[in-house]
Amino acid sequence: MTAYILRRLLYAIPILIGVNLLTFALFFVVNTPDNMARIHLGVKHVTPEAIAKWKHERGYDKPLMWNRAAEGTGKAADTIFFEKSLGMFALQFGSSDEGRDIARDIKTRMWPSLAIALPVFVIGLAVNVTFAMLMAFFRATYIDIAGVVLCVAMMSVSGLFYIIGGQYLVSKMLHLVPISGFDSGVNALKFVVLPVIVGVVGGIGSGARWYRTIFLEETAKDYVRTARAKGLSEMRVLFGHVLKNAMIPILTGVVVVIPLLFMGSLVSESFFGIPGLGSYTIDAIQAQDFAIVRAMVFIGSLLYIVGLVLTDISYTLVDPRIRLE
Repeated sequence: MTAYILRRLLYAIPILIGVNLLTFALFFVVNTPDNMARIHLGVKHVTPEAIAKWKHERGYDKPLMWNRAAEGTGKAADTIFFEKSLGMFALQFGSSDEGRDIARDIKTRMWPSLAIALPVFVIGLAVNVTFAMLMAFFRATYIDIAGVVLCVAMMSVSGLFYIIGGQYLVSKMLHLVPISGFDSGVNALKFVVLPVIVGVVGGIGSGARWYRTIFLEETAKDYVRTARAKGLSEMRVLFGHVLKNAMIPILTGVVVVIPLLFMGSLVSESFFGIPGLGSYTIDAIQAQDFAIVRAMVFIGSLLYIVGLVLTDISYTLVDPRIRLE
């Protein structure tokens, strides 16, 4: 088991290095520091002196990856790549283009994102699996057909409809919770309830329909027919056999959600006024703060790779044969 985990971790290292190099190329080769300066200072009537000053204040006036003018290790260390990209492997993100400490902002804003994303993830997974199991239990009946129609209808509706509709119904008409905003401590609960409800309801359509397909594929296999032939009840077959063997595709779907637990939802946080990482990224994009955007892209890639490793490890707990292969 230890060797398997180490092997998966070693696989993740070159992937993370490749993501870092690609991010560096996109932000400093395709979009050069001169372009960044022009965007911040204004495209028209920008003097070369103003561009040079802007780049010098943010350390963008150095060579990209190799400094011929420096001596010794400074040839590699006194470069944009070493100062702006290599430090990300140690989670040192430096300062934003406006001078804010990015790491401190991330530590502060990750908790509001988790306060919404974690309940949405846990409650949504439980609701989707339960609804999908219900449709699979009553397959080919009116309950199953009605459930599929409901899922397709919910999938066809934009996520903005759930957000705006929830704000109008729950906050404006019923006045149960605030329409937007956030607070610390226990007071944050009243601001979290509506985004969580909207997030869970908005994901039922696609989630339950996908899990239903997985369960129906499992119910058509030989081991299910054998279990039924032995006289096991349909409820025991579904929960004792089908659900267990469907865990691998379920875990595969879960890994996609892991980065969102920390990164937050770009749309939801902006509409509900949640000061999380999602709104932090949106604000950075609108302000053309490339340092923050670069850091958030790297964190998202890192979390996704961590999710892949955790998924591989969880596979071995569900099905030990994967480890042997």
